Amino acid sequence: MKTLLQLNVASNFGSTGRIAENIGILAQQQGWDCYIAHSPRYANPTQLKDICTETSWGEKIHALKSFIWDEHGLGSKHATLKLIDKIKSISPDIIHLHNIHGYYLNYPILFDFLSTIHTPIVWTLHDCWCITGHCVHFDFAHCEKWMTHCEKCPQLRTYPISFFRDNSYNNFELKKKFFLQVQKRLHLVPVSNWLGQFIAKSFLKDCSMTQIYNGIDINTFAPTDNKQKDYLKTNKFRILGVANKWDKRKGFADFMQLRKLLSADYEIIMVGLSKKQIEQLPDGIVGIERTDGISELAELYSMADVFFNPTWEDNFPTTNLESLACGTPVITYRTGGSPEAISEDTGFVVEQGDFSNVLSAIETIQTNKKIFYQSKCRERAVTHYDKNISYQKYIDLYNQILMK
Repeated sequence: MKTLLQLNVASNFGSTGRIAENIGILAQQQGWDCYIAHSPRYANPTQLKDICTETSWGEKIHALKSFIWDEHGLGSKHATLKLIDKIKSISPDIIHLHNIHGYYLNYPILFDFLSTIHTPIVWTLHDCWCITGHCVHFDFAHCEKWMTHCEKCPQLRTYPISFFRDNSYNNFELKKKFFLQVQKRLHLVPVSNWLGQFIAKSFLKDCSMTQIYNGIDINTFAPTDNKQKDYLKTNKFRILGVANKWDKRKGFADFMQLRKLLSADYEIIMVGLSKKQIEQLPDGIVGIERTDGISELAELYSMADVFFNPTWEDNFPTTNLESLACGTPVITYRTGGSPEAISEDTGFVVEQGDFSNVLSAIETIQTNKKIFYQSKCRERAVTHYDKNISYQKYIDLYNQILMK
């Protein structure tokens, strides 16, 4: 029996956690023995063999180290040494990394160990952290220092936040040193073509690379007519927004501006807001706190006339895919890999902050009626983003690597 060990900050929680879970379940169905190693903070019950790498207290100490000295990924030494002992006992055939940032792993210790063994390493890149000296995204800051050498970081106040020190020069050096130690056995998987183009310009440019889009459960995310909530019973044109955390980069201010430009005939529904944000919403916006209830999300996507994703910084948001699977057209900014999910008959791509074209796209969808887009949206999701099809590509990749 072949053994797979995945490492991710989350276990069956949030988008990356569900991706790792679904890959593992599919591999199990094909005879693999599957483990998931993760942080203590973001963990739901899993069908995989579970390894929590760090204690809650150790995670807090690691976070403090990062906050003060900008040494993200340099804490959790004892926890990582324990994980290495576990890896030795498991002896996996494939080690699959996802997000290794998040205050739960020490990447120099981990990669120093990985350089001493012969196990192939697959690394799914959900963001840009692996090629920068600090940030997970650099688009919003229009920063290109990562192409040469990070220093004097303009985004110290973004995750992973550092309040007192800029250690970006040293962080860049460490990542380059330790990640390239395993270059010959490292296979990178960017989840969008957009991100793949950046990796090809970075210090990881000579690694093997295969682009694989994320997938979703198209049976769970499917059109539904359930309308139990009061705000689902209105006859207004409904515009939906969904995010794990709403801030300027995710387009919170854009929704506030859009509300000002629309008449009372339109209803905006935003999912993932904090209680404080909900209290401050203007009339005409219904605010809902974060929900991991997938059936409720599917209901919200299905009831919407259009899904608006005004993200200013993103890789390949699964919210676009979920909306398409529920038969709802998407309007998104030309940000990162977000436009890659949309075709001409399933939505619109507009420039960031271009409200004139946002309003035009909304008007077009309203004129055509949702029924015009529904079957095409569903078909695109089923054809391109079914999790069983997307994640089978990982199993195929594992087998190809092991055959070499």
